[in-house]
Amino acid sequence: ENAPALAAAADSSDPRTGLRAVAALRNCWSSSGAQVDNAREHGWSWQEIAEILGVSRQAVHKKHARRARAH
Repeated sequence: ENAPALAAAADSSDPRTGLRAVAALRNCWSSSGAQVDNAREHGWSWQEIAEILGVSRQAVHKKHARRARAH
């Protein structure tokens, strides 16, 4: 499913639909590492990545910095 549809489903009044959407969005966030690595390799700042992901710079850095340094 695409992100806008998942975001809309996450607001559903049906708990089953909402929880499934939240789980799918969480999986998308968890699998974002390869694209974060790609952006960093292209010289993107943590702030630029965070803006695109719609999270704070601190959140994206905390989640991905350790792996990025090892990569």
